[in-house]
Amino acid sequence: MKRKVQLTKARQYKGIIVEPEIREFFIGKVWSRENTPFSKEKIDRYIENNYFKVKPAISEKHSFFPFFNKKYICNRCSNDIQQEFVEFECARCRKICVYCRHCINMGRMSSCTDLLVWNGPSEKFPKHHILDWNGMFTELQQKASKELLDSIIQQRNHLLHAVCGAGKTEILFPAVFHCLQEGLRICIATPRTDVVLELFPRFQKVFPNTVIHAYYGNAPKQKGTAQLVIATTHQLYRFEEAFDMVIVDEADAFPYTYDISLQKAVWKSKKKGAPVALVTATPSVQILSKVKKDGWGYSFIPKRYHGHSLPVPRFESLWFYERQINKGRIPKKLALWTKSRIEQGEPFFIFFPTIHLMQKTAPLFQQIHPDILSVHAKDPERKEKVMKLRNEEIPGLLTTTILERGVTISNVQVAVVGAESKIFTSSALIQISGRVGRNVNFPGGEIVFFHHGISVEMDAARNEILRLNKEGFQ
Repeated sequence: MKRKVQLTKARQYKGIIVEPEIREFFIGKVWSRENTPFSKEKIDRYIENNYFKVKPAISEKHSFFPFFNKKYICNRCSNDIQQEFVEFECARCRKICVYCRHCINMGRMSSCTDLLVWNGPSEKFPKHHILDWNGMFTELQQKASKELLDSIIQQRNHLLHAVCGAGKTEILFPAVFHCLQEGLRICIATPRTDVVLELFPRFQKVFPNTVIHAYYGNAPKQKGTAQLVIATTHQLYRFEEAFDMVIVDEADAFPYTYDISLQKAVWKSKKKGAPVALVTATPSVQILSKVKKDGWGYSFIPKRYHGHSLPVPRFESLWFYERQINKGRIPKKLALWTKSRIEQGEPFFIFFPTIHLMQKTAPLFQQIHPDILSVHAKDPERKEKVMKLRNEEIPGLLTTTILERGVTISNVQVAVVGAESKIFTSSALIQISGRVGRNVNFPGGEIVFFHHGISVEMDAARNEILRLNKEGFQ
Protein backbone atom coordinates (compact mmCIF):
# COMPACT_ATOMS: atom_id res chain seq x y z
CA MET A 1 0.00 0.00 0.00
CA LYS A 2 1.55 3.32 -1.07
CA ARG A 3 1.73 6.12 1.44
CA LYS A 4 0.10 9.44 0.56
CA VAL A 5 2.57 12.28 0.23
CA GLN A 6 1.80 15.17 2.59
CA LEU A 7 2.27 18.33 0.52
CA THR A 8 3.10 21.66 2.15
CA LYS A 9 2.92 25.17 0.69
CA ALA A 10 5.98 24.31 -1.33
CA ARG A 11 3.63 22.70 -3.86
CA GLN A 12 2.43 26.18 -4.89
CA TYR A 13 5.86 27.20 -6.14
CA LYS A 14 5.83 26.75 -9.94
CA GLY A 15 3.59 23.71 -9.56
CA ILE A 16 6.35 21.25 -8.61
CA ILE A 17 5.13 18.04 -6.99
CA VAL A 18 7.56 16.23 -4.74
CA GLU A 19 8.91 12.99 -6.17
CA PRO A 20 8.83 10.19 -3.53
CA GLU A 21 12.37 9.11 -4.40
CA ILE A 22 13.77 12.55 -3.59
CA ARG A 23 11.82 12.91 -0.36
CA GLU A 24 12.83 9.40 0.77
CA PHE A 25 16.49 10.05 0.05
CA PHE A 26 16.83 13.46 1.71
CA ILE A 27 14.37 13.52 4.59
CA GLY A 28 16.21 14.02 7.89
CA LYS A 29 19.62 14.04 6.18
CA VAL A 30 22.45 16.49 5.60
CA TRP A 31 23.89 15.83 2.14
CA SER A 32 26.46 17.32 -0.19
CA ARG A 33 24.85 19.16 -3.12
CA GLU A 34 27.48 17.83 -5.53
CA ASN A 35 27.10 14.16 -4.59
CA THR A 36 23.41 13.38 -4.86
CA PRO A 37 22.11 10.57 -7.10
CA PHE A 38 19.81 13.09 -8.85
CA SER A 39 20.53 15.49 -11.72
CA LYS A 40 21.90 18.97 -11.04
CA GLU A 41 18.96 20.52 -12.89
CA LYS A 42 16.43 18.72 -10.72
CA ILE A 43 18.20 19.62 -7.45
CA ASP A 44 18.50 23.27 -8.56
CA ARG A 45 14.78 23.38 -9.31
CA TYR A 46 13.93 22.00 -5.87
CA ILE A 47 16.24 24.56 -4.24
CA GLU A 48 14.60 27.41 -6.17
CA ASN A 49 11.23 26.27 -4.85
CA ASN A 50 12.37 26.14 -1.22
CA TYR A 51 12.38 22.36 -0.83
CA PHE A 52 15.94 22.53 0.53
CA LYS A 53 17.82 24.69 2.99
CA VAL A 54 21.34 25.28 1.69
CA LYS A 55 24.27 25.88 4.03
CA PRO A 56 28.05 25.82 3.63
CA ALA A 57 29.88 22.67 4.67
CA ILE A 58 32.46 24.77 6.55
CA SER A 59 31.39 27.84 8.50
CA GLU A 60 33.71 30.60 9.61
CA LYS A 61 33.40 32.46 12.88
CA HIS A 62 35.36 35.67 13.13
CA SER A 63 36.65 36.92 16.43
CA PHE A 64 35.58 40.30 17.77
CA PHE A 65 39.29 41.13 17.85
CA PRO A 66 40.73 41.32 14.31
CA PHE A 67 44.17 40.03 15.33
CA PHE A 68 42.70 36.68 16.35
CA ASN A 69 42.44 33.90 13.77
CA LYS A 70 39.24 32.70 12.17
CA LYS A 71 37.48 29.72 13.72
CA TYR A 72 36.16 26.97 11.44
CA ILE A 73 33.27 24.60 12.12
CA CYS A 74 32.28 21.61 9.99
CA ASN A 75 28.50 21.59 9.54
CA ARG A 76 28.42 17.87 8.79
CA CYS A 77 30.41 16.37 11.67
CA SER A 78 30.32 19.42 14.03
CA ASN A 79 34.11 19.31 14.37
CA ASP A 80 35.56 22.55 15.70
CA ILE A 81 39.13 21.42 16.46
CA GLN A 82 41.15 23.93 14.43
CA GLN A 83 44.13 21.60 13.88
CA GLU A 84 41.83 19.35 11.84
CA PHE A 85 41.09 21.99 9.21
CA VAL A 86 43.45 22.31 6.24
CA GLU A 87 43.77 25.13 3.71
CA PHE A 88 44.39 24.20 0.06
CA GLU A 89 44.21 25.64 -3.44
CA CYS A 90 40.82 24.47 -4.68
CA ALA A 91 40.60 23.48 -8.35
CA ARG A 92 36.81 23.83 -8.31
CA CYS A 93 36.38 27.39 -6.99
CA ARG A 94 39.94 28.49 -7.83
CA LYS A 95 40.37 30.03 -4.39
CA ILE A 96 42.02 29.08 -1.11
CA CYS A 97 39.57 26.63 0.48
CA VAL A 98 39.44 24.84 3.82
CA TYR A 99 38.43 21.22 4.33
CA CYS A 100 37.70 19.15 7.45
CA ARG A 101 40.09 16.25 8.05
CA HIS A 102 37.90 14.80 10.79
CA CYS A 103 35.25 13.34 8.46
CA ILE A 104 37.36 13.11 5.29
CA ASN A 105 36.80 9.34 5.04
CA MET A 106 33.10 10.06 4.31
CA GLY A 107 33.91 12.44 1.47
CA ARG A 108 35.66 15.80 1.57
CA MET A 109 33.78 18.72 3.05
CA SER A 110 35.33 22.03 1.96
CA SER A 111 34.32 25.66 2.32
CA CYS A 112 32.95 25.82 -1.23
CA THR A 113 30.79 22.71 -0.70
CA ASP A 114 27.06 23.24 -0.21
CA LEU A 115 25.08 21.01 2.15
CA LEU A 116 21.40 20.31 1.53
CA VAL A 117 18.87 19.94 4.35
CA TRP A 118 15.36 18.82 3.40
CA ASN A 119 12.75 21.59 3.81
CA GLY A 120 9.90 19.94 1.94
CA PRO A 121 6.96 17.74 2.96
CA SER A 122 7.50 15.59 6.04
CA GLU A 123 6.94 11.84 6.10
CA LYS A 124 3.89 10.38 7.77
CA PHE A 125 5.01 7.02 9.10
CA PRO A 126 2.58 4.11 9.61
CA LYS A 127 1.33 3.22 13.09
CA HIS A 128 0.42 -0.41 12.42
CA HIS A 129 3.36 -2.68 13.21
CA ILE A 130 3.95 -6.25 14.36
CA LEU A 131 6.11 -7.28 17.32
CA ASP A 132 6.92 -10.90 16.52
CA TRP A 133 8.65 -11.98 19.73
CA ASN A 134 7.39 -14.66 22.12
CA GLY A 135 10.15 -14.47 24.71
CA MET A 136 9.55 -14.03 28.41
CA PHE A 137 11.23 -11.35 30.50
CA THR A 138 12.82 -12.07 33.84
CA GLU A 139 11.68 -9.86 36.71
CA LEU A 140 14.77 -7.65 36.30
CA GLN A 141 14.30 -7.36 32.54
CA GLN A 142 10.62 -6.48 32.95
CA LYS A 143 11.48 -3.75 35.45
CA ALA A 144 14.19 -2.27 33.21
CA SER A 145 11.94 -2.44 30.14
CA LYS A 146 9.16 -0.55 31.96
CA GLU A 147 11.60 2.06 33.28
CA LEU A 148 12.96 2.67 29.78
CA LEU A 149 9.46 2.96 28.32
CA ASP A 150 8.40 5.38 31.06
CA SER A 151 11.41 7.59 30.30
CA ILE A 152 10.56 7.65 26.61
CA ILE A 153 6.94 8.59 27.26
CA GLN A 154 8.16 11.40 29.53
CA GLN A 155 10.77 12.40 26.89
CA ARG A 156 13.51 11.88 29.45
CA ASN A 157 16.98 10.56 28.67
CA HIS A 158 17.79 7.11 30.06
CA LEU A 159 20.74 4.81 30.80
CA LEU A 160 20.26 1.04 30.58
CA HIS A 161 23.19 -0.49 32.49
CA ALA A 162 23.11 -4.28 32.21
CA VAL A 163 25.78 -6.97 32.32
CA CYS A 164 26.91 -8.74 29.13
CA GLY A 165 24.30 -11.37 28.31
CA ALA A 166 21.50 -9.70 30.31
CA GLY A 167 19.32 -9.50 27.19
CA LYS A 168 19.68 -5.77 26.53
CA THR A 169 18.52 -6.01 22.93
CA GLU A 170 15.29 -7.77 23.91
CA ILE A 171 14.65 -5.13 26.59
CA LEU A 172 14.57 -2.53 23.81
CA PHE A 173 11.75 -4.25 21.89
CA PRO A 174 8.76 -2.84 23.86
CA ALA A 175 10.16 0.71 23.76
CA VAL A 176 10.83 0.53 20.02
CA PHE A 177 7.39 -1.01 19.43
CA HIS A 178 5.71 1.80 21.38
CA CYS A 179 7.47 4.44 19.26
CA LEU A 180 6.56 2.66 16.02
CA GLN A 181 2.89 2.49 17.05
CA GLU A 182 2.98 6.24 17.66
CA GLY A 183 4.22 6.77 14.11
CA LEU A 184 7.62 7.92 15.35
CA ARG A 185 11.02 7.43 13.74
CA ILE A 186 13.74 5.68 15.74
CA CYS A 187 17.49 5.27 15.38
CA ILE A 188 19.62 2.64 17.09
CA ALA A 189 23.23 3.78 16.76
CA THR A 190 26.41 2.01 17.80
CA PRO A 191 30.14 2.74 17.38
CA ARG A 192 30.86 -0.69 15.84
CA THR A 193 29.90 -1.97 12.39
CA ASP A 194 29.85 -5.54 13.74
CA VAL A 195 27.10 -4.57 16.20
CA VAL A 196 25.03 -3.10 13.35
CA LEU A 197 25.43 -6.35 11.41
CA GLU A 198 24.36 -8.31 14.51
CA LEU A 199 21.32 -6.13 15.33
CA PHE A 200 19.92 -5.59 11.84
CA PRO A 201 18.66 -9.15 11.14
CA ARG A 202 17.37 -9.48 14.71
CA PHE A 203 15.18 -6.39 14.41
CA GLN A 204 14.07 -7.39 10.91
CA LYS A 205 12.82 -10.68 12.33
CA VAL A 206 11.05 -9.11 15.30
CA PHE A 207 9.47 -6.24 13.33
CA PRO A 208 8.66 -7.97 10.02
CA ASN A 209 6.43 -5.26 8.47
CA THR A 210 8.57 -2.27 9.48
CA VAL A 211 10.87 -0.54 6.99
CA ILE A 212 14.33 -0.91 8.56
CA HIS A 213 17.61 0.28 7.08
CA ALA A 214 21.18 -0.47 8.16
CA TYR A 215 23.80 2.24 7.58
CA TYR A 216 27.54 1.58 7.83
CA GLY A 217 30.58 1.99 5.59
CA ASN A 218 29.92 0.51 2.13
CA ALA A 219 26.39 -0.58 3.07
CA PRO A 220 24.22 -1.57 0.08
CA LYS A 221 21.56 0.84 -1.19
CA GLN A 222 18.16 0.40 0.45
CA LYS A 223 14.79 1.51 -0.85
CA GLY A 224 12.10 3.54 0.88
CA THR A 225 12.18 5.71 3.99
CA ALA A 226 13.19 3.73 7.05
CA GLN A 227 11.11 4.22 10.17
CA LEU A 228 13.76 2.32 12.13
CA VAL A 229 17.40 3.05 11.33
CA ILE A 230 20.27 0.94 12.68
CA ALA A 231 23.56 2.73 12.04
CA THR A 232 27.11 3.30 13.14
CA THR A 233 27.53 6.56 15.04
CA HIS A 234 29.72 7.84 12.18
CA GLN A 235 26.70 7.63 9.84
CA LEU A 236 24.83 10.08 12.08
CA TYR A 237 26.99 12.85 10.63
CA ARG A 238 24.59 12.62 7.69
CA PHE A 239 21.40 13.19 9.74
CA GLU A 240 19.89 16.31 11.29
CA GLU A 241 16.70 16.51 13.39
CA ALA A 242 15.62 13.20 11.88
CA PHE A 243 14.62 10.99 14.81
CA ASP A 244 12.02 11.03 17.56
CA MET A 245 14.19 8.75 19.66
CA VAL A 246 17.87 7.75 19.52
CA ILE A 247 19.28 4.68 21.28
CA VAL A 248 23.08 4.40 21.51
CA ASP A 249 24.05 0.77 22.02
CA GLU A 250 27.52 0.03 23.43
CA ALA A 251 27.71 3.69 24.43
CA ASP A 252 31.11 3.27 26.10
CA ALA A 253 32.83 1.76 23.06
CA PHE A 254 35.73 3.27 21.14
CA PRO A 255 35.67 5.66 19.36
CA TYR A 256 32.37 7.12 20.60
CA THR A 257 33.51 7.93 24.13
CA TYR A 258 36.73 9.58 22.88
CA ASP A 259 35.27 11.52 19.93
CA ILE A 260 33.24 14.58 20.90
CA SER A 261 31.99 15.01 17.32
CA LEU A 262 30.36 11.54 17.40
CA GLN A 263 28.59 12.49 20.61
CA LYS A 264 27.46 15.75 19.01
CA ALA A 265 26.22 13.78 15.99
CA VAL A 266 23.82 11.83 18.21
CA TRP A 267 22.26 15.02 19.57
CA LYS A 268 22.22 16.66 16.12
CA SER A 269 20.41 13.69 14.59
CA LYS A 270 17.47 13.82 16.99
CA LYS A 271 14.54 16.21 16.92
CA LYS A 272 14.25 18.88 19.59
CA GLY A 273 12.95 17.39 22.83
CA ALA A 274 13.44 13.80 21.64
CA PRO A 275 14.94 11.44 24.26
CA VAL A 276 18.28 9.63 24.04
CA ALA A 277 18.86 6.23 25.64
CA LEU A 278 22.36 4.87 26.28
CA VAL A 279 22.84 1.10 26.56
CA THR A 280 25.99 -0.55 27.89
CA ALA A 281 27.41 -3.16 30.21
CA THR A 282 30.38 -1.00 31.16
CA PRO A 283 29.36 2.68 31.51
CA SER A 284 32.23 5.11 31.93
CA VAL A 285 32.58 7.38 34.95
CA GLN A 286 31.63 10.30 32.68
CA ILE A 287 28.39 8.62 31.59
CA LEU A 288 27.39 7.74 35.16
CA SER A 289 28.20 11.27 36.29
CA LYS A 290 26.08 12.82 33.53
CA VAL A 291 23.14 10.53 34.33
CA LYS A 292 23.22 11.57 37.97
CA LYS A 293 23.83 15.27 37.29
CA ASP A 294 21.14 15.71 34.63
CA GLY A 295 18.48 13.51 36.25
CA TRP A 296 18.31 10.78 33.62
CA GLY A 297 16.29 7.65 34.07
CA TYR A 298 18.44 4.69 35.12
CA SER A 299 18.04 0.91 35.00
CA PHE A 300 20.54 -1.65 36.31
CA ILE A 301 20.61 -5.41 35.72
CA PRO A 302 23.50 -7.24 37.44
CA LYS A 303 22.42 -10.69 36.27
CA ARG A 304 22.24 -12.58 32.97
CA TYR A 305 18.83 -13.48 31.56
CA HIS A 306 19.40 -17.24 32.06
CA GLY A 307 20.20 -16.77 35.76
CA HIS A 308 23.75 -18.12 35.68
CA SER A 309 26.76 -16.15 36.87
CA LEU A 310 29.25 -14.41 34.61
CA PRO A 311 32.30 -16.55 33.75
CA VAL A 312 35.30 -15.33 35.76
CA PRO A 313 38.59 -14.87 33.87
CA ARG A 314 41.48 -17.19 34.63
CA PHE A 315 44.97 -15.67 34.58
CA GLU A 316 47.68 -17.73 32.88
CA SER A 317 51.27 -16.56 32.45
CA LEU A 318 52.69 -16.61 28.93
CA TRP A 319 56.20 -15.30 29.44
CA PHE A 320 57.99 -13.75 26.44
CA TYR A 321 55.16 -14.71 24.09
CA GLU A 322 56.20 -12.16 21.44
CA ARG A 323 59.75 -13.49 21.37
CA GLN A 324 58.46 -17.03 20.82
CA ILE A 325 56.07 -15.92 18.07
CA ASN A 326 58.90 -14.01 16.34
CA LYS A 327 60.87 -17.27 16.37
CA GLY A 328 58.01 -18.98 14.52
CA ARG A 329 56.33 -20.95 17.28
CA ILE A 330 53.16 -20.64 19.32
CA PRO A 331 53.79 -20.62 23.09
CA LYS A 332 53.10 -24.11 24.47
CA LYS A 333 50.24 -23.15 26.81
CA LEU A 334 48.42 -21.29 24.04
CA ALA A 335 48.90 -24.15 21.57
CA LEU A 336 47.56 -26.69 24.09
CA TRP A 337 44.55 -24.48 24.84
CA THR A 338 43.76 -24.19 21.14
CA LYS A 339 44.14 -27.91 20.47
CA SER A 340 41.87 -28.69 23.44
CA ARG A 341 39.11 -26.45 22.02
CA ILE A 342 39.35 -28.17 18.63
CA GLU A 343 39.30 -31.65 20.16
CA GLN A 344 36.19 -30.81 22.19
CA GLY A 345 34.45 -29.17 19.22
CA GLU A 346 34.20 -25.79 20.96
CA PRO A 347 34.33 -22.63 18.79
CA PHE A 348 36.82 -20.04 20.03
CA PHE A 349 38.03 -16.46 19.81
CA ILE A 350 41.66 -15.59 20.48
CA PHE A 351 42.14 -11.84 20.97
CA PHE A 352 45.43 -10.10 20.15
CA PRO A 353 46.61 -6.61 21.11
CA THR A 354 47.79 -5.68 17.58
CA ILE A 355 47.04 -6.61 14.00
CA HIS A 356 50.75 -7.15 13.36
CA LEU A 357 51.10 -9.76 16.10
CA MET A 358 47.89 -11.51 15.05
CA GLN A 359 48.91 -11.70 11.39
CA LYS A 360 52.34 -13.03 12.33
CA THR A 361 50.70 -15.74 14.42
CA ALA A 362 47.95 -16.72 11.96
CA PRO A 363 50.10 -19.06 9.78
CA LEU A 364 51.33 -20.82 12.93
CA PHE A 365 47.75 -21.48 14.07
CA GLN A 366 46.90 -22.79 10.62
CA GLN A 367 49.52 -25.49 11.19
CA ILE A 368 47.31 -26.66 14.08
CA HIS A 369 44.16 -26.42 11.91
CA PRO A 370 44.13 -25.03 8.34
CA ASP A 371 40.68 -23.48 8.74
CA ILE A 372 41.56 -21.11 11.61
CA LEU A 373 41.08 -17.58 10.25
CA SER A 374 41.98 -14.08 11.42
CA VAL A 375 39.93 -10.88 11.28
CA HIS A 376 40.44 -7.17 11.97
CA ALA A 377 38.65 -3.84 11.44
CA LYS A 378 39.75 -3.28 7.84
CA ASP A 379 39.15 -6.88 6.74
CA PRO A 380 36.57 -6.74 3.89
CA GLU A 381 35.48 -10.31 4.72
CA ARG A 382 35.01 -9.89 8.46
CA LYS A 383 31.23 -10.29 8.25
CA GLU A 384 31.60 -13.56 6.32
CA LYS A 385 34.29 -14.88 8.68
CA VAL A 386 32.16 -14.32 11.78
CA MET A 387 29.27 -16.03 9.99
CA LYS A 388 31.52 -19.03 9.22
CA LEU A 389 32.30 -19.41 12.92
CA ARG A 390 28.62 -19.09 13.80
CA ASN A 391 27.76 -21.76 11.22
CA GLU A 392 30.52 -24.07 12.54
CA GLU A 393 32.38 -23.95 9.22
CA ILE A 394 35.64 -23.02 10.95
CA PRO A 395 36.95 -23.97 14.41
CA GLY A 396 37.93 -20.49 15.60
CA LEU A 397 38.87 -16.89 14.86
CA LEU A 398 41.92 -14.85 15.74
CA THR A 399 40.81 -11.26 16.24
CA THR A 400 41.65 -7.80 17.48
CA THR A 401 39.37 -5.88 19.85
CA ILE A 402 36.98 -5.32 16.93
CA LEU A 403 34.95 -8.33 18.15
CA GLU A 404 35.07 -7.46 21.85
CA ARG A 405 31.34 -6.69 21.90
CA GLY A 406 28.09 -7.15 19.99
CA VAL A 407 28.92 -10.63 18.67
CA THR A 408 27.20 -13.72 20.06
CA ILE A 409 28.44 -17.24 19.26
CA SER A 410 26.90 -20.24 21.00
CA ASN A 411 29.32 -22.07 23.34
CA VAL A 412 32.27 -19.88 22.35
CA GLN A 413 35.47 -20.10 24.43
CA VAL A 414 37.78 -17.09 24.65
CA ALA A 415 41.49 -16.44 25.17
CA VAL A 416 43.26 -13.09 25.32
CA VAL A 417 46.92 -13.03 24.32
CA GLY A 418 48.87 -10.19 25.90
CA ALA A 419 46.08 -9.25 28.29
CA GLU A 420 48.51 -6.90 30.03
CA SER A 421 48.73 -4.68 26.92
CA LYS A 422 47.44 -1.11 27.26
CA ILE A 423 44.73 -1.59 24.64
CA PHE A 424 43.01 -4.09 26.94
CA THR A 425 41.34 -1.72 29.40
CA SER A 426 39.21 -3.16 32.18
CA SER A 427 36.01 -2.37 30.24
CA ALA A 428 37.41 -4.06 27.11
CA LEU A 429 38.37 -7.15 29.13
CA ILE A 430 34.91 -7.27 30.74
CA GLN A 431 33.28 -7.05 27.31
CA ILE A 432 35.58 -9.76 25.92
CA SER A 433 34.76 -11.98 28.90
CA GLY A 434 31.09 -11.33 28.19
CA ARG A 435 31.30 -13.29 24.92
CA VAL A 436 31.42 -16.50 27.01
CA GLY A 437 28.39 -18.30 28.45
CA ARG A 438 25.68 -16.22 26.82
CA ASN A 439 23.55 -19.13 25.62
CA VAL A 440 21.12 -20.77 28.06
CA ASN A 441 22.29 -24.19 26.84
CA PHE A 442 25.96 -23.25 27.38
CA PRO A 443 25.93 -20.87 30.38
CA GLY A 444 29.51 -21.68 31.36
CA GLY A 445 32.73 -21.67 29.41
CA GLU A 446 36.30 -20.52 29.68
CA ILE A 447 37.80 -17.07 29.49
CA VAL A 448 41.58 -17.04 30.01
CA PHE A 449 43.88 -14.01 30.12
CA PHE A 450 47.34 -15.06 28.85
CA HIS A 451 49.79 -12.43 30.06
CA HIS A 452 53.38 -11.32 30.52
CA GLY A 453 52.67 -9.83 33.96
CA ILE A 454 49.31 -9.07 35.55
CA SER A 455 48.13 -5.49 34.95
CA VAL A 456 45.93 -3.24 37.09
CA GLU A 457 43.29 -3.37 34.33
CA MET A 458 43.22 -7.18 34.42
CA ASP A 459 42.69 -7.15 38.17
CA ALA A 460 40.00 -4.46 37.85
CA ALA A 461 38.13 -6.46 35.22
CA ARG A 462 38.11 -9.66 37.26
CA ASN A 463 37.14 -7.84 40.45
CA GLU A 464 34.24 -6.10 38.70
CA ILE A 465 32.95 -9.42 37.33
CA LEU A 466 33.17 -10.94 40.82
CA ARG A 467 31.33 -7.89 42.25
CA LEU A 468 28.54 -8.17 39.67
CA ASN A 469 28.15 -11.89 40.36
CA LYS A 470 27.89 -11.15 44.08
CA GLU A 471 25.33 -8.39 43.53
CA GLY A 472 23.33 -10.48 41.08
CA PHE A 473 22.94 -13.37 43.50
CA GLN A 474 22.25 -11.52 46.73
